[in-house]
Amino acid sequence: MAVNDRIADVDKTPAQMKSAVLAKFEEVFGPAGDVKTYFAPGRVNLIGEHTDYNGGHVFPCALTIGTYAAAKKRDDRKLRFYSVNFPQNGVIETSLDELVPDDKFGWTNYPKGVIYTFNLKGFPVTSGLDMVVYGNIPNGSGLSSSASLEVLTGFILRDLFGFEISNIILAQIGQASENDYNGMNCGIMDQFAVAMGKKDHAIFLDTSDLSFEYVPISMTGAKIIIANTNKKHKLTDSAYNERRCECEQALEELQSVVKINHLCELTPEQFEQYKDAIKDPVRQKRAKHAVYENQRTVEAVKVLKEGNLQRFGELMKEAHLSISRDYEVTGPELDTLAETAWTVPGCIGSRMTGGGFGGCTVSIVKDEAVSDFIRTVGEAYRKKIGYDASFYVVSIGDGPCIV
Repeated sequence: MAVNDRIADVDKTPAQMKSAVLAKFEEVFGPAGDVKTYFAPGRVNLIGEHTDYNGGHVFPCALTIGTYAAAKKRDDRKLRFYSVNFPQNGVIETSLDELVPDDKFGWTNYPKGVIYTFNLKGFPVTSGLDMVVYGNIPNGSGLSSSASLEVLTGFILRDLFGFEISNIILAQIGQASENDYNGMNCGIMDQFAVAMGKKDHAIFLDTSDLSFEYVPISMTGAKIIIANTNKKHKLTDSAYNERRCECEQALEELQSVVKINHLCELTPEQFEQYKDAIKDPVRQKRAKHAVYENQRTVEAVKVLKEGNLQRFGELMKEAHLSISRDYEVTGPELDTLAETAWTVPGCIGSRMTGGGFGGCTVSIVKDEAVSDFIRTVGEAYRKKIGYDASFYVVSIGDGPCIV
């Protein structure tokens, strides 16, 4: 697939996306009638990676690209799903009596997992749905297409069935469904950022207690650029769950010498004091990343509030080096994108974002350097990796809504 084909939908307006998803609903399921259209964003994390399940701070923001859906209730218990992004799969039909994860259901395991979790949490979904989904988040990019779909499904269920649930609860349900139904042991960050997004603001979130602060993001004279490795990845097939397990084991070892509930309760100084309690050097590296990354995230928000974008960029580089060397979830694709970005004049900062093992980098680039940045990094990536990366300038948007 050509790069331009891969990212073409990123440039579609919300009105175009709404029109397309409604047209497809009528084509697939017949007259739309009382069908409604909905949107939930993707997200990018500016700094604070793999800290969310270690009780630390994260700093994500919602994007103006995301997932759209047209949906309406049925009079029976059938669930019928169609994705504009995966037309080859056709209509995937199941029912409320078949809420069991299975590879044969493909992407619909995500909305099915949310329906299952709604029932489990005491919000009974009593009738089926027809639902057409259309996302303009590049698939497999690490910009949280799964969390976007989960929060979107929860938002639709809340609206259609009249449940009184806050957006924070929608995020928690999305996380629970991904953990327990789909077997991906993620933290809360992705679903929280999608559910609680605010235009032109990032979310400084303490994942230990879900306290948060909206921080204005002023990018005067600079742009946020996402570079997609275009490496196919699926976190449930990667070492993501293994990394979490290593952190949990390190925490247990540390708890024998210091009273903590999460790794990120430690300062870097305390970690250095107690780290020898972690007997395995690999687990010690994993824990070190979590503790130091948490500290970087706190500092990053402080310097951003002070208007010190240069220091913010330096912290992004430090974060990438840590997650590459100590956490080891980057690989040659992400490292090539980040390391080349650091050499480009006008690049303020760059780092991998998301779970790793493919996906994207996020960079802050001065306006006058954007074209040179894309050309230089793109050429270096193609030469080193053998195929193209994709680049897109993103904007920070709001959370889920009725379109």
